Amino acid sequence: MAVSQPKRLNKSQKAVITPGQLRAARGLLDISQRELADAAGVSLTAIKDFESGARTPRPATLRAMQDAMESAGIVLIPSNGGGQGVRLRDPDQGVHTDVHAVEGADEA
Repeated sequence: MAVSQPKRLNKSQKAVITPGQLRAARGLLDISQRELADAAGVSLTAIKDFESGARTPRPATLRAMQDAMESAGIVLIPSNGGGQGVRLRDPDQGVHTDVHAVEGADEA
């Protein structure tokens, strides 16, 4: 009897955030590029280069940026005829992490 290989689960969905969405999301959260880099665990240069359009980061780096924004309550709005955008998640619709609180945790 042949043993079948288990199906691989796609644990990481492709990041879809654009440079403009990242800048807008930081504005909504009132966080700096440095704060985002720390929260996402990526370099400040990666954030700056992506937002300026100088280069596109590796998929894992882009995913980390998007995950940090989504964890802080950002909802990405895909291009659906009205253009891409961002908004803050309704606080009653789920728990989110305050990027400022995460950053300040080490300072206490």
